[in-house]
Amino acid sequence: MATLQDVAKAAGVSPMTVSNVINNHPHVRSSTREKVLEAMARLDYRVNVAARNLAKGRTGTIGLAVPDVNSPYYGRLASAIITAAERRKLRVSIEQTGTRENELDALSLSRNRLYDGLILTAAGLGQGDAERLRVDHPVVILGDRIFDGPVDHVAMPNLDASRAATRHLIERGCRRIAILCGAVDEVDTSSLRLTGYRQALHDAGLPSDPGLVQQVGRLDMPEGAERVREMVESGLDFDGVFCVNDSLAMGVLRGLADARIRVPDQVKVIGFDNVKESTFLVPSLSTVDPDHDGMAERAIDLLIRRIEQTEPPAGHAESVGDFSLVIRESTGG
Repeated sequence: MATLQDVAKAAGVSPMTVSNVINNHPHVRSSTREKVLEAMARLDYRVNVAARNLAKGRTGTIGLAVPDVNSPYYGRLASAIITAAERRKLRVSIEQTGTRENELDALSLSRNRLYDGLILTAAGLGQGDAERLRVDHPVVILGDRIFDGPVDHVAMPNLDASRAATRHLIERGCRRIAILCGAVDEVDTSSLRLTGYRQALHDAGLPSDPGLVQQVGRLDMPEGAERVREMVESGLDFDGVFCVNDSLAMGVLRGLADARIRVPDQVKVIGFDNVKESTFLVPSLSTVDPDHDGMAERAIDLLIRRIEQTEPPAGHAESVGDFSLVIRESTGG
């Protein structure tokens, strides 16, 4: 395998000049740069990226911790993170947490796993865990606005997006809109999206009926299908359903079909996340697109800033992503 010294000898320059070319130093004459690049190609010289990173105290790998790798939403998010990281010559190591304890382990052990930094999508941690985020290595929280803590945070546009989704159902003529969400014990995904739903009802002068707030144990398709069948069998009056994620909404579409209720003629349904499967359902699913790619880019940029900084952080960044409504057949689009 050719060495840097071999390239220098073949190009008739010093090893320092070869290093300057490799690192794209601006003060290298173009003729010299061309000679060095030609010698590198001729000798099939490969830069030892691992050695360079270790010399800088880095591995070139970041960690991504998510609650569930099988979830369509977290799969989409992980793909966006990997794409954003690749553009910056970083590799991503993914781990599944699933519980609060595993999320705390991901925070405390990321340095031992030789990550340069960690992006954590927290589902189990709450505001009471904020101080546990105060670690001595770069961390960015990605997802829901649940922390007033000491780390950079890229948040989901939960309130505004849920308000817009519910308003869309109202504009399509719905007056009895149910929401399927998880438990709302503290500030998390479900509670924030429930607040946005209620704000839209208030804006439209519609009452907020507690019976239309359907809290489920799991935010998945079987739970959505089962709960909407129960709603129909109980005689609950509803003409629209806002689901806090697309997995629930897919289950709702199945449950309504089983009950022979036509969507969108009798009941309109909208979800949240815009996972790719939502396009291929019958009917196709209207949903909120929370700009996964933009959130991933922002999270990677913040993490790199922390990795490269030499001074203690002066403060922490809080960013809320954009969103758009994707209107499809389930709401009459």
